[in-house]
Amino acid sequence: MSKILVIEDEAAIRRVLVKILSEENDSYQVAEAADGLEGLEKIKNEDFDLVFCDIKMPKMDGVEVLQAVKKLKPEIPMVMISGHGDLDTAVNTMRLGAFDYISKPPDLNRLLNTVRIALDTKVLVVENKMLKKKVSKNYEMIGKSDAIAHIKDMIEKVAPTDARVLITGPNGTGKELVAHWLHQKSERSKGNLVEVNCAAIPAELIESELFGHVKGAFTSAVKDRAGKFEAANGGTLFLDEIGDMSLSAQAKVLRALQENKIQRVGNDKDIKVDVRVIAATNKDLKTEIAEGRFREDLYHRLAVILIQVPSLNDRREDIPLLIEHFSEKISQEHGTAQKTFSKEAIKKLQAYDWTGNIRELRNVVERLIILGEKEISVQDVNLFASK
Repeated sequence: MSKILVIEDEAAIRRVLVKILSEENDSYQVAEAADGLEGLEKIKNEDFDLVFCDIKMPKMDGVEVLQAVKKLKPEIPMVMISGHGDLDTAVNTMRLGAFDYISKPPDLNRLLNTVRIALDTKVLVVENKMLKKKVSKNYEMIGKSDAIAHIKDMIEKVAPTDARVLITGPNGTGKELVAHWLHQKSERSKGNLVEVNCAAIPAELIESELFGHVKGAFTSAVKDRAGKFEAANGGTLFLDEIGDMSLSAQAKVLRALQENKIQRVGNDKDIKVDVRVIAATNKDLKTEIAEGRFREDLYHRLAVILIQVPSLNDRREDIPLLIEHFSEKISQEHGTAQKTFSKEAIKKLQAYDWTGNIRELRNVVERLIILGEKEISVQDVNLFASK
């Protein structure tokens, strides 16, 4: 059932709208309110899929209702009802977030068409939100240690800004999770998060990968190609393992950060880009600078905010939560019943030296789930997780 609310102080208009909507489709459940205050109260207490709201009403006018609803439940499409003299106001409500407006007396075809489009849009908005939640769960940061709490607090403060962030920490600690959360909690979350593993791309190709190229720029450049900076325009570019980037590519990245412009390889034409850059590395960049392998000016451009991700050995109190999380996820992936770990087995795993960090822990948990008994014991750990 689609729930529709009609907020209209003129009883005759209200009755007409309710009658049209109720008779149009059996699946429409239509409620009514005689003024803005009554309507807003109903919206607070019930879930509606669509709201029709008159603009000129006593107690609280339609513009005020619209602004309140956009703060309370922004996913509800609001269709404003305008009298002949309210057309300018109706158009302005579109800028405030109204889905559409209809004039009095309502045209039947326009009214019903607006209803169908608005309800379809509401479904898409809800589905998109659910999809984003699913995506976010894939990058969940598990742990209650002080170190993880500090990182989460940093993300909450930094994500809404456009400040560049440098994430440091050993391999396998989850630096990419921090990057994903920074993007998803930012105003750029509607744009792309484009990831580049600088260590995985040969030095001679990294510039083409980042900035694109034009046809004929080099032997294998058979056509024009956009780079990662252009792909991330309006969104976020995550440069993983930036400590492995060549000095020549570093110089071009520095220019892109300074001027918000790039040039494709083989072309001197400037292309404007609007990109937030997040970088990560497992290297000590200050040592790399001292030894001439990393540009100091680029470091200072990237390291506006520094987030240090701790090794697993520095957050052992999170290991039980991580084991539970991986056990559930791996069991789902394999289509098997979730296995439990005995207290002794967990203590044994907590005592290990996790040189491979969270990535290594996940591999060990998967091995134990596949090879161990229904409840993973210390004996299972000794047999299948020995280091």
